[in-house]
Amino acid sequence: MDNIKSDEKIKLYGFNNLTKSLSFNIYDVCYAKTAREQKDYIAYIDEQYNSERLTSILVKVTEMIGAHVLSISSQDYDPQGASVTLLIAEESMIPAGETIVAHLDKSHVTVHTYPEYHPDTSIATFRVDIDVATCGTITPLCILDYLIGSFDSDIITMDYRVRGFTRNVSGQKLFIDHRITSIQDYIDEATLRKYDAVDINVYDTNLFHTKMLIKEIDLQNYLFNKDVYELLPKERLAITNSLRKEMIEIFSGRNVY
Repeated sequence: MDNIKSDEKIKLYGFNNLTKSLSFNIYDVCYAKTAREQKDYIAYIDEQYNSERLTSILVKVTEMIGAHVLSISSQDYDPQGASVTLLIAEESMIPAGETIVAHLDKSHVTVHTYPEYHPDTSIATFRVDIDVATCGTITPLCILDYLIGSFDSDIITMDYRVRGFTRNVSGQKLFIDHRITSIQDYIDEATLRKYDAVDINVYDTNLFHTKMLIKEIDLQNYLFNKDVYELLPKERLAITNSLRKEMIEIFSGRNVY
């Protein structure tokens, strides 16, 4: 990676042409026993993470990476789900004299939600997909702790890719402008201790992938409109096993059970 230090600024020849893309996907799993409870859970999640709240999260993300919002498009869907898209830029579009300074670093942040439930096992799943694409010097990895904390994240998958190249003042091509060995380097240690995390990185192409699975299941946190003490020990174990199986399959990306 051309011996780039994380704290040094690179002197570039002209515009930074690198594109940095972060794809962040979370899954929140819940146990809702009856069909009515499943529908109520979906309705609850749909209201909690409507387009208005998602917009506020993305605006905060934009502030955290040091960018500016140029435009916002949002939509709630029937029967459930929402989408928000922000067009962002590293610098403001500021008039300069009689002309308008049009920056070439326009990027975007998007979020989509997908509430759904399993027809046989009383498991409901809420998936959130967030994509951040930036150009220039902005690196979106600093927002990961905020995103993890903004949602109830049982399973998390993240992909980070740096594409293109820019040049330093001597004309040498730079295919990345910051040091990175793993996405985990940008996540707080206290957060990481709560998860089992696995990396798949392809350093030659500046492609980094990390997936995380929650370690401990506090059953009360996964019951919808029900108290854990209302359940017999045998039923608690069965529900916990169902939740863990669902999480393992999502985490592994294949049907295991």
